[in-house]
Amino acid sequence: MKFTLSWLKDHLDTDASVVEIAEALTDLGLEVEDIVNPADRLAGFTLGHVKHAEKHPDADKLRVCTVETDEGDLQIICGAPNAREGITVVVCKPGMYIPGLDITISVGKIRGVESFGMMASERELELSDEHDGIIELPSGEIGDKFIDWLAENEPSKVDPMIEIAITPNRPDALGVEGIARDLAARGLGTLKVRDYVPVPGDFESPIKLSIDEDTLDGAPHFTGRLIKGVKNGPSPQWLQDQLKAIGLRPISALVDITNYMTFDHNRPLHVFDADKVQGNLRVHRAKGGEKLVALDEKEYTLQPGMMVISDDKGPESIAGIMGGEETGCTEETVNVFLESAFWDHVQIALTGRALKINSDARYRFERGVDPEYTREGLEHATQMILDICGGEASNVVEAGNAPNHARAYKLDAARVQSLVGMEIPESEQRQTLTRLGFRLDGEMAHVPSWRPDIMGEADLVEEVARIASLTKLQGIPLPRTTAGIPKPVMTPTQRRQSMARRTCAALGYNECVSYTFIDQASAALFGGGDAATMLENPISSEMSHMRPDLLPGLLQAAARNQARGYADLALFEVGPVFHDGEPGDQQTQITGLLVGRSGPKDVHGASRPVDLFDAKADAEAALAAIGAPAKVQILRGGDTWWHPGRHGKICLGPKKVLGVFGELHPLVLQAMEIKGPAVAFTIWPDQVPMSRKSGATRSALELRDLQAVERDFAFVVDANIEALTLVNAAAGADKALIEDVRVFDEFIGGSLGEGKKSLAITVRLQPSDSTLKEKDIEEVSAKIVEKVAKATGGVLRG
Repeated sequence: MKFTLSWLKDHLDTDASVVEIAEALTDLGLEVEDIVNPADRLAGFTLGHVKHAEKHPDADKLRVCTVETDEGDLQIICGAPNAREGITVVVCKPGMYIPGLDITISVGKIRGVESFGMMASERELELSDEHDGIIELPSGEIGDKFIDWLAENEPSKVDPMIEIAITPNRPDALGVEGIARDLAARGLGTLKVRDYVPVPGDFESPIKLSIDEDTLDGAPHFTGRLIKGVKNGPSPQWLQDQLKAIGLRPISALVDITNYMTFDHNRPLHVFDADKVQGNLRVHRAKGGEKLVALDEKEYTLQPGMMVISDDKGPESIAGIMGGEETGCTEETVNVFLESAFWDHVQIALTGRALKINSDARYRFERGVDPEYTREGLEHATQMILDICGGEASNVVEAGNAPNHARAYKLDAARVQSLVGMEIPESEQRQTLTRLGFRLDGEMAHVPSWRPDIMGEADLVEEVARIASLTKLQGIPLPRTTAGIPKPVMTPTQRRQSMARRTCAALGYNECVSYTFIDQASAALFGGGDAATMLENPISSEMSHMRPDLLPGLLQAAARNQARGYADLALFEVGPVFHDGEPGDQQTQITGLLVGRSGPKDVHGASRPVDLFDAKADAEAALAAIGAPAKVQILRGGDTWWHPGRHGKICLGPKKVLGVFGELHPLVLQAMEIKGPAVAFTIWPDQVPMSRKSGATRSALELRDLQAVERDFAFVVDANIEALTLVNAAAGADKALIEDVRVFDEFIGGSLGEGKKSLAITVRLQPSDSTLKEKDIEEVSAKIVEKVAKATGGVLRG
């Protein structure tokens, strides 16, 4: 949207500068995209007086002029035919930039005679295309600035042009009057209100209007009148200047008036040459296939349902978008029919897109115009035509009625201050809305017809805040709900998850964030994929079920990386898993995956395939980071996707499982297309007991000054007995005294016989009260032998 400062002042009584206006517009939400101020490029030019002019000694068409300036007399060579003694001119001194020539003038010699500047023409200063001679001014003092003379005598030539960006919710700002209303509400001036004075008709219009019944939803209101005896010559200079300043080409008085109304009031209009209209005008929907040559000289084929304006002969205008060439106005037009209508914005947009027509009328109608200004706009345009083109107006003919868009919302002053965060008195809020055109009736604010974007109480708040300026907001710290040190923001569970992430990252894992939805086949491999976790409307077949475990997502990520040449991977994820459709069936997991080798190949042979002990070490590190007890049991009995003989559950007891580690089942790896060894661990952080201490202090360091004692035992057990069973039995003999139990030897065969094996363990005894005596050691040893024999059936090896 473009407009000039003088155009704005037609609606706004203000002394604000262009800079102040631009800053206010941007702050109001009408962002200024460009300002073109002709005075900027003319600021250095001053007035001079030609004291003497004589023919150049070596050129018949050049004259040597002595020009009196504010810096003294200057000798200037000039080839203009009107360069003569006694005229007031515009002087360009050396070092000044000439915009029309795109050069910086300097001192030079022309045919052997020095020239210290130039006298400018209008084209050289980009004031017009006139270049037959230099500028002659009828008045002005030597040394005066040229821009000051223009501002006083020809202000249109230094009128600043402002361009703003219009958001779809502000169609009222597509008219200069709407922009002026916002600035007046901000306090940059006073809005000039135009009185609505209907133009009396002198006769009945011979052209009648009608709207088909099936078209009333798209064209509820259609008005017009005949104006006869007009003279369609060039429009007045002031109107041409305003249109040129915003990039429009003046065409004729009638067309220029409709363009002026489009940009001045956001009211697109159309004028038909009444002598070319056959019969009456009718708004209806096209049957499809009709052809119309529009004002842009292009032929358009109408589609079924498009709204058109037709006379008795056929279509003459594409409703709300562009008129037809056949009934367009020319210089010979004497009688015109002026049309003003309201169109449905959605149907205008659909027609414009289908026909690929971009016009100022379409741009405004599809964003919304004032429905109550249809008749009033017709009256204003009629008065302009009578004032400029003369003629005699008929009575107004009308079809349909202006749609009722009346609505009102409650203005809650306290709520406005609460949402905006500024102290805005209620009187100021009401004054703001009143200046914007709202009508206040008690607490109810009635929305003006030109604001289709106001659809609720929240929009009233936005209007008050917009005019008050959000730049005045001041940061205020939120009040503390309780005195003293505030409580931690993160819950213990969140802190555990954060610590687990940091630990896994420190161990060399890369974090993944995968979808919580996976395909049914992958979910079935990990105990899911049933109807309880199936989505009703999945976005794809690969996201049909809630994931029962984090491993499917990590394995899919590993497969994608392996397919792209990355064989050695360390990935982890922290997130929820789902075993049913109820909220209580959701759990949080911490899962890590190792695939390939422990590191790159090197000359020392340190690289090796990853194994379950890598996963165990990382699982224990993650558990330690989130505060799990140090003493745990390693049991078997993991889920089916773990290797049956190469995994372990980390437990505090048979029913308290903290996590699991080990190799993944080969069939699972094959189904997920994973190559090479793959080990993993899964931790359930919610199963880890919370610390009994609520404080942040550490417990006292406990050092024991009594010497520990180690005793070795070798038991002969059945070959199918697991070493872990024997270790757990030995450790349970005296939990207070036994600090550690480790297997250090296994022997099979020889004199032990078939189906037997020997397991040797070291038991470390750590006393806390007194030094152990031989008797104490023997008692503990007997308990160890008894416990192992009871748990495994083993006997001491002789």
